[in-house]
Amino acid sequence: MTRINRRRFLTIAAASAALPAGVALAATETATWSGVALGAPAQMKIVGMTDAQAAPIFAQVSAELDRLEGIFSLYRDSELTRLNRNGVLSTPSAEMLDVLELSAALNRASGGAFDASVQPLWLAKGGQGDVDAAKALVGWDAVSFDAEAVRFETPGMALTLNGVAQGYVTDRVVAILRDAGLTDVLMDMGEVAALGHRADGAAWVAGVSTPAGEIVERVQLSDRALATSAPMATVLAGADAHIFGPDGAEGGVALASVSAPSAAVADGLSTALCLMDAKAGAAMVAQFDGAKIEALS
Repeated sequence: MTRINRRRFLTIAAASAALPAGVALAATETATWSGVALGAPAQMKIVGMTDAQAAPIFAQVSAELDRLEGIFSLYRDSELTRLNRNGVLSTPSAEMLDVLELSAALNRASGGAFDASVQPLWLAKGGQGDVDAAKALVGWDAVSFDAEAVRFETPGMALTLNGVAQGYVTDRVVAILRDAGLTDVLMDMGEVAALGHRADGAAWVAGVSTPAGEIVERVQLSDRALATSAPMATVLAGADAHIFGPDGAEGGVALASVSAPSAAVADGLSTALCLMDAKAGAAMVAQFDGAKIEALS
């Protein structure tokens, strides 16, 4: 049995929309959308727009979230579940290839600590299989991919892209909001992304919190993303942490937080940092332009 103890609520707050000429709105005008995103309750708010004006943006974001879930979800029919079931995925989407490329880069930079092929071991540690048998199914070197197909060289392998996909989805939503003319955005999808500034011109401020909700660091963000990983935020059967290396071993880091221009990069780096010593982790982060460790304990 898996016990989940983490926030899964999407919040998007945006302001300073590019409105049609001659349209003026009160500062208190706020459009709100509620629904489901990535299998969790979701809410979007845009300050400075009516519901009618925001409706096309809300529809586009909602459709994009659903489309990306159809690629990365482990819990519905998706490209990822078909790959895991069949051991091969023909003509993968560009988005799948993007995330696999980043996963490969993280695997190289972390010396193998970040390994998206740990899904069989994650299931086994959660009570769905034999742990020793699952270890034989883990190994990023046995994953190959190009525009024609993604393939597993070892039967029974499976991937989880949770270490980067949530950040990737965050980046995609930010791009949609930017293209819609929103200049100042703060979004929380587990990873925090900030576009532009607050209404007073200052940078957005995001808190780094422990699984218990204690704020341990405050980070100023402008056109950056922040991701925080805590191995014990999700606890598997037997009280195992949900972040572990390809050999099943847990790291000595309780919390790692990284900011970067890309939420996907910040997401992957914060996950990998949980499995590395401080020196190796710093060397890994330095390989990604603009990335910075914000908290490590």
